[in-house]
Amino acid sequence: MSSTACSRLIACLILTLFIWLEQAGAQISGNSRAAELEQCVEPTALMRKSHMDFLKHQRDLTVHQGIRTRKHSLLECIACHAEKAANGEFIAINAQGQFCQGCHAAVAVSMDCFQCHAARPEPSAMLTNHISITTADLDSAR
Repeated sequence: MSSTACSRLIACLILTLFIWLEQAGAQISGNSRAAELEQCVEPTALMRKSHMDFLKHQRDLTVHQGIRTRKHSLLECIACHAEKAANGEFIAINAQGQFCQGCHAAVAVSMDCFQCHAARPEPSAMLTNHISITTADLDSAR
């Protein structure tokens, strides 16, 4: 196969992958808090592309600077996207067929978040461990 044909094939495969990923993106369904909202804390396309950057930035603000906000916190993501089972208990967000696991499995990316973090909402932790501050507070902390 010539290098031009190989380049075209690779470009076609990449384009196909992007189209497939857009179609295979996690669907908000069921009885999660997110199912009742029109959009996430950021536009859907941006969240699909950059959610890990938001989470890493939030982690750095929290761990290195002691700043805790809700907008891009993993705790809030879980609290919003976790679904409840028929018995009313939350289903782990990384369980088969659930929000995080669906996309991560489709793109063959492992989730190591839940090796340390809880995969189900913890309402008491949301109320006591997170302090909501304004964007102006964040800007002054940088």
